[in-house]
Amino acid sequence: MTTNLLGTTSSSAVRYLDDLELGQEWISAGRTVTEFDVVTFGTWSGDMHPLHTNEEYAKTTEFGTRLFHGPGALSLAFGLEMALGWKNGSAIAFLGIDNWKMCAPIRIGDTITVREEVIGIRPSSSKPDRGIVTTRVQILNQNGVVCQEGDWVVLLSRRPG
Repeated sequence: MTTNLLGTTSSSAVRYLDDLELGQEWISAGRTVTEFDVVTFGTWSGDMHPLHTNEEYAKTTEFGTRLFHGPGALSLAFGLEMALGWKNGSAIAFLGIDNWKMCAPIRIGDTITVREEVIGIRPSSSKPDRGIVTTRVQILNQNGVVCQEGDWVVLLSRRPG
């Protein structure tokens, strides 16, 4: 695990189920949400709600400005989390998300990071070459505010041999 100049940690070393420990944690690099992100996500998802696309409308809301789409932030989180690298070569399948919550808005210009912590490890009882890992994933803004959070469940390989 390495720490970069921004104080975030990342790891490119593949982790197998056997390598994980409860409480193990990673923090991704940051990524600033841009106008392009809002337009692109709105266009391909079809979500053109004025809270995302109309600044004058958004000024009249409790947020006071346009927001990035909640599912768009989740999509960015998948990329930030995968860039950590610890599942590259060991993940078999993404099984689901549990208890996902939108806790705070993400605005254009916010820089988000992903914090991920191992909260469950369960070897398979029927297939000894794999198991299930559950991680608590949080999307944080530049102020450390948790904007979204929940549990990601992944089928992971065990160490070969």
